[in-house]
Amino acid sequence: MAAGGRASGRPAKKKGPSKGAGGQGRRSLEGKGATPPAEMRHWYKDKARTERIAREDRGGARRPAPARQRRSEDAPEYIGGRNPVLEALQAGVPSSALYVAQRVDNDDRVRDSIRIAAERGIALLEVSRDKLDRLTEGVIHQGIALQIPAYDYAHPTDLVELAQDAAEVPLIVALDSVTDPRNLGAIARSATAFGAHGLLIPSRRSAGVTGGAWKTSAGTLANMRVARAANLTAALREYREAGLFVIGLDGAGETDIGDVDLLTEPLVVVVGSEGKGLSRLVREHCDVVTRIPMQAAAESLNAGVAAGVALYEVARHRRL
Repeated sequence: MAAGGRASGRPAKKKGPSKGAGGQGRRSLEGKGATPPAEMRHWYKDKARTERIAREDRGGARRPAPARQRRSEDAPEYIGGRNPVLEALQAGVPSSALYVAQRVDNDDRVRDSIRIAAERGIALLEVSRDKLDRLTEGVIHQGIALQIPAYDYAHPTDLVELAQDAAEVPLIVALDSVTDPRNLGAIARSATAFGAHGLLIPSRRSAGVTGGAWKTSAGTLANMRVARAANLTAALREYREAGLFVIGLDGAGETDIGDVDLLTEPLVVVVGSEGKGLSRLVREHCDVVTRIPMQAAAESLNAGVAAGVALYEVARHRRL
């Protein structure tokens, strides 16, 4: 008898096949498929929102907003950002509503903006950050935005009347093909500082008084009238017929701005775009085309800086 077992007195029973599990074990080994991408996980939106708010508070870049249809001329504009909104409210910029993001981090600028809006009777609306993103079209808003109505443009002759009512020598700044609203805002700021009576822009191919222009102007557009002309050259011709001289500012000019002997006269200073300068038709309607003397290493100045330099020179001559 072989060792290792007991004799039962009965023949050994042959072991048959065991009952199957129906493939359940095999299926459990297959796993649950590929790991889903981050945007499909339940926590992704909250995490992305937290990162976006932190990046925005640091002043970091935002992903550009998708292309939108052109805004109609009578549509409202929006100023985004805590400093620009507060500056606009303090300057008395015409405003329709103040939008504040839900659960916004309240600092002094936000509290002051809400207080001023309440004192002026401006509607206060609490909205989501996604709505603020849409309203400001991708501009960094820091959880607050100010809605301003469409700008009410003056007629070109209104600017001359403003100077006459003030018993001052007219000084008007005209913009030729300046398409960046930030340049318009910067020029408005310089024009206010150096005593200009208004800005003149063409209806087409030109920057208008948008939220970006209001923001760059630091509120000075509230005190600087902007007129719009269907035809810039026709408006310049009418100014000349009314006794104003037209000076074109262009890098290709032959006379330095400081040497022009018309600066104390009723004046229109025409600022051309950076790079292209004045258009041919506008140049033909100028009494003098002048330049700003500078080092050869700098080919040109942007429109905002050039206008500031020229207007300072005009103001300096008028004080002599």
